[in-house]
Amino acid sequence: MEVLSWALDGATLRQTLASISPYIAGLVVFLFLKEQLSYLKKKGPLSGPHIIVPFLGSSISMLLDPTRFWARQAERAESSGLGFSADFLMGRFILFIRSTELSHKIFANVRPDAFHLIGHPFGKKLFGEHNLIYMFDQPHKDLRARIAPNFTLKALATYTAIQQRVILSHLKKWVEISNGSKPISLRIPCRDMNLETSQTVFAGSYLSHEAREKFNKDYNLFNVGLMSLPFDLPGFSFRKARFAVSRLVHTLAGCTKGSKSRMQLGEEPSCLIDFWMQNTLREITEAEMAGKPMPVHTADEEIGGHLFDFLFAAQDASTSSLCWAVSLLESHPDVLQKVRAEVSALWSPESGEPISAEKLRQMRYTEAVAREVVRYRPPATLVPHIAGEPFQLTDWYTIPKGTIVFPSLYESSFQGFPDPDRFDPDRFSEDRQEDRVYKRFYLAFGAGAHQCVGQRYAINHLVLFIALFVSLIDFKRENTDGRDEILYVPTIVPKDGCTVYLSQRCAKFPSF
Repeated sequence: MEVLSWALDGATLRQTLASISPYIAGLVVFLFLKEQLSYLKKKGPLSGPHIIVPFLGSSISMLLDPTRFWARQAERAESSGLGFSADFLMGRFILFIRSTELSHKIFANVRPDAFHLIGHPFGKKLFGEHNLIYMFDQPHKDLRARIAPNFTLKALATYTAIQQRVILSHLKKWVEISNGSKPISLRIPCRDMNLETSQTVFAGSYLSHEAREKFNKDYNLFNVGLMSLPFDLPGFSFRKARFAVSRLVHTLAGCTKGSKSRMQLGEEPSCLIDFWMQNTLREITEAEMAGKPMPVHTADEEIGGHLFDFLFAAQDASTSSLCWAVSLLESHPDVLQKVRAEVSALWSPESGEPISAEKLRQMRYTEAVAREVVRYRPPATLVPHIAGEPFQLTDWYTIPKGTIVFPSLYESSFQGFPDPDRFDPDRFSEDRQEDRVYKRFYLAFGAGAHQCVGQRYAINHLVLFIALFVSLIDFKRENTDGRDEILYVPTIVPKDGCTVYLSQRCAKFPSF
């Protein structure tokens, strides 16, 4: 009887499913048509796919080949003559902005009732709600004013010595591995070097060896999550990345607390967090003496979050620029020769001393090379924003609320400049000054209120790396097909990861 009851129940279930399946199918069709019609209404006359895959849209093609996906967006935007194109990703309507003028319009209207800078299509879930890039108006200005002392000439000079010690230690390892006969891909070594540089410059001795090891593991989880589908579920990379960020911020909050204790003793700043806390403690003291509440943006956990933002900004973007610098110097021997001549006239490995901040400022041509690397291959090719409200972009098109807008820094780099497809550091010489004349097209560090606050630090790091690398090392690229095609990881690097043969160039590595 029990078996018969189960059989009857099974039959009833099948009958029930059979009776409701047409309704389920109808609901699916209705939702598909609703999403399709909503997309077409938002798209209007813009170039873009006419039929979209439900929810996913073009997500699969974007993840499988991001280089081709974004190139296709640019082609649509250009061939249409409109300067922007439309698509659909993970349930969101998107716009790709190729026109530099329209990109500036986005950057100039970052405010609560227009565009919100998000940094990543699902960045708020990863970085948290209180990230610097999500702030507006006076709170944003106040926080940037507090951050500014971290990048004064005195602070940058302190970082210069730290940067060179870390760079030198890694260059020695790379040469030992390659030894002129074994090719090595520099992408991961550069990333590791940058992570150690950022940790040491930003947090100094407050980050112990054990903490650094845990930090590196968590940062790797974060990096993987950046390039994954945003499924915030147990076991998925995105969820692991979100929890990793929380641990990273907590670790950096501990560094903040340690720095406050040391700066209260009147010690000299030795890393970025020290310069920050020196001024923060002054604010706190002044507030206490005036009987006012604790100043905003001074809590350890909040500062730890902002430190993580700095580290993220300095990490992958810098890795991209270092790889492209090596690639472009190798393929332009005349530029390489001029850089080596300039550096050798100002600094010698035999001196036993690091390059001073003063001599760094005298390396004008090497800095021009660094700036041209950043123009020619801007590491963060896109800066996603979300439309908080409908926005009139042109006379005939209004961006719908909720649209994710992607101004392309990469496309702007190849507009305006004379002969933009040519790698030409002399465009930034005192005679030509194209970084000023064509400033509107030089958007690698952004524009408007959210322009990168650490761009001087980033350029210094690239110049120091180039100076040390070309002075201490002889290098040759491995010749493979398509080696310099663009690969997104998530910033752009050469397709082969910049694979090179390295050997020692100087008689003896310096020791400092």
